[in-house]
Amino acid sequence: MQTDLISEFFSYRLLRGRELAWLAWLFGVLLLVSALYVVWLPDVSELKKKNPKVTSFMLLKERQARAQGKKLPRVIVWKGLDEISGHLRHAVLVAEDGGFYRHKGIDWESTRKALETDWKEKRFAKGGSTITQQLARNLYLSPSKNPLRKVKEMLIARRLEDQLGKRRILELYLNVAEWGRGLYGAEAAARAYFGKSAAELTPEEAAALAAVLPSPRRYSPVRGTRFMERQKSRIVSRMRASGYLPEEASEEAIEAFTEIAASTAPQVGLSSGPAITQ
Repeated sequence: MQTDLISEFFSYRLLRGRELAWLAWLFGVLLLVSALYVVWLPDVSELKKKNPKVTSFMLLKERQARAQGKKLPRVIVWKGLDEISGHLRHAVLVAEDGGFYRHKGIDWESTRKALETDWKEKRFAKGGSTITQQLARNLYLSPSKNPLRKVKEMLIARRLEDQLGKRRILELYLNVAEWGRGLYGAEAAARAYFGKSAAELTPEEAAALAAVLPSPRRYSPVRGTRFMERQKSRIVSRMRASGYLPEEASEEAIEAFTEIAASTAPQVGLSSGPAITQ
């Protein structure tokens, strides 16, 4: 009896040892795969002069649409930074990344605040991403909240800053950002929503486009809601406070624009068709 108990004891200890070894091996493999995922970074130098024809974000959205038996159009009209209204450039900066010209791809203060919010809410509620990080995610990654993906996003953002510089980063962002279902870039958005070139956008139209960037499929720049009106007013106020917008751009002008836009709201991204490129 005693011999059987001793035998069972050693068998149990041996089995635990094997399990621990197996778990250690599995952990090592996962650690190695995670490290390789984070360390492997794309070569962004080709973006200095070459405009991307498609991004990881576009392909992801198109795969999701196909999985639902739908066809998602891809409308993108490329324009140089000087061909995009300064009003839109400024509106996007104050709305999405006020410290764009001060940071090196990562705004650590915004990141800290986002982490504090995530910790309080016990979920990944805020990302604290700069325009450079958003571009990195759009070009190469996915909207996933995976912490490893976030680390890689930061590394790619630093590489974009080192290789491309602020002007090119902003130009790329304004040309690949989603502004509606299958609608990408400032020029395509300006044509679809306002029937004009991105170079001709007024301050109010620019503020409306910037206001929908966080949720371009949920909100429309030409269909006013209380939330969107507050967002547009906030952006215009920030533009004015930052010296981007003269005092003549009054609240009356914003209200007049809202009334006109609401009466001429187009149906954007509902029909399928070939991509428009330039």
